[in-house]
Amino acid sequence: MSKGKTIAFPSARPPTADDWVSGGTETQKTGNTERQKPANTSEKPARLTIDLPQELHGQFKAACARHRTKMKDEVLAFIEKWTQEHS
Repeated sequence: MSKGKTIAFPSARPPTADDWVSGGTETQKTGNTERQKPANTSEKPARLTIDLPQELHGQFKAACARHRTKMKDEVLAFIEKWTQEHS
């Protein structure tokens, strides 16, 4: 005779990729990290993905850690400055 086991399923649906990108999951809303909202809060932010050489990525990550800044914030600041200078 086999013993039956009760399996409990989560009550909420698992987060989708869109939830993760938009920060729409509960854990991301209540996490310890602060997140800057876009200037127009009704607009969904766009995602930018780039490939970097591992050495450059490591140097950038270390420099941001030394300055206690987020990589995302530094890249965003660069893009904003570059766009203003070239518009």
